[in-house]
Order: sequence, then C-alpha cells, then structure tokens
Amino acid sequence: MSESRTSATGIPAGIRADIPHPARIYDYWLGGKDNFAADRETAEHALSLVPEMIDYARGNRQFMVRATQFLCDLGVTQFLDLGAGLPTSPNLHEIAQWSDPASRVVYVDNDPVVFLHAEALMVQGRGTSVVRADLRDVDDVLAQAAERLDFSQPVALMFVASLHHLEDIDDPAGVVARYAEKMAPGSYLVLSHCTDEFAYEKMHEGSADFRRRGGIFIPRGKEAIAAMIGGRELVEPGLTLVSYWRPEGGEPGPNADRVFAYGGIAAL
Repeated sequence: MSESRTSATGIPAGIRADIPHPARIYDYWLGGKDNFAADRETAEHALSLVPEMIDYARGNRQFMVRATQFLCDLGVTQFLDLGAGLPTSPNLHEIAQWSDPASRVVYVDNDPVVFLHAEALMVQGRGTSVVRADLRDVDDVLAQAAERLDFSQPVALMFVASLHHLEDIDDPAGVVARYAEKMAPGSYLVLSHCTDEFAYEKMHEGSADFRRRGGIFIPRGKEAIAAMIGGRELVEPGLTLVSYWRPEGGEPGPNADRVFAYGGIAAL
C-alpha cells in the first residue's frame, strides 16, 4: 500500500476505524482479519445479544456461494455485487471465474477497506472491478459499472445481505426496482435479507444497539423482503430461509434454523 494512501497510524487514508462498518463486522464473524477494534467490539456485543448472528453470517455466505454457482451453471458470466463487503474466500469472483475465466464481476461498496481489497484483485489481472459508491446512487453505480459490464447482455444483480442496511425511508424495494429495470432479458436478481420473524425482540435489540454505535441494521419480515423482489418469478424453492435454498447435498446443516435470513433468486 502506497504511503500517500496511508495515515500516520498505518490505517489507509479516509477510513474511520473508530466507527464500526457492516462489511468489517461481517468479515470478523467469518473469521477474517480486515477489521478494527470498533468492528470487533460491535460484533462481539451483537453476539451477546443475538448469538445466532454468527450462524447467519456463515449461512448467508454459503447461500451466496450456492446462488453464484447456480447462475454460473445457467451460463451467466456477468455479476454486479451491490454492497459487496470484503472478499473473504470463497467469494463471488472466485466462484464465477472458476466456472468461466472470462466472467466479469463488479463489486460495489462504500467502505474504503473493501475498495482497497477489490483494487488489489484488479491488479492481479482478473476480470474483477470495483465501484466505490453508495448502492442507493443507482445511476452513478450503473454508469461506473458499464465500463466493465455489458448491460445489453444478462447480468446477475446480487443484493446479498445488503438491503437490511437501508432505512425504510430509502425504499429498498424501489432501489432494487431501479436496478432491475435497466437489466437485459435473461438477467437474474439474487437477494438475501436478515429477518426478525424468529427472534423479534432480540433482533430489534441488536438493531437498536447497532444504531447507537453509528450503524444501520434493520431486520424485516418475509412480506417486506418479498416486496423487494417485486412479484418477479422466483426459481425453486422460492423465497426461503437461506440455509434451505438448494443446500449442498440436499440437506441443510445442523444450524440451519439459526440462520435468520430469507433468500431467493428471481428471473428479470
């Protein structure tokens, strides 16, 4: 990392290490090392309130892996990952490019740490790019992503564990719709979202604690999550708990019911 992009503390310039960020908290839960003390403290406190969050993080990552492979098997070779988080292995670009080395992946995130990691992947010469932007800025994201993706051809829109970091006033369903309407026929929407249906009180206690620490995390019910898909045709098994979405070997893992998130894939 160049000196011009690093502060006197050794932390890359522009990064608020004192404020927890969802991408880095998620990285910590997945066993990564790209996080700071504020992220680790928030992550551990969240687990004290909702121990299932570690199962959620791991189960959701496994859903992303299976969903990406499913689309690769259908011949999809372009992916726009919105609110991507840190590229903890195996991540989307690895799965896509193992299936087809010509696959192109664009990560979108507003965290400088994510941006730096995705930039490093670009330096390695892979078909991977990064847009440092807020996923709510649809026109800006699509304009930048169009430098690497061909939007006249099918694209997989990946909203994996990102929309629960938007407020209701941000209209998550409307954000999804604005992206979806720009996609070519044959495109797909992949969506997963944390739910409050199985532990309402402690999930919202965790949400309130996260807000006090400067973050946004809003678990929602299945009906609200389904509204984000907007009535589009879902592939089997529909919108379901992510651990039950086409599990490896046909059977979900032993902690499947502790993964409090719904997910599914819809044709656009």
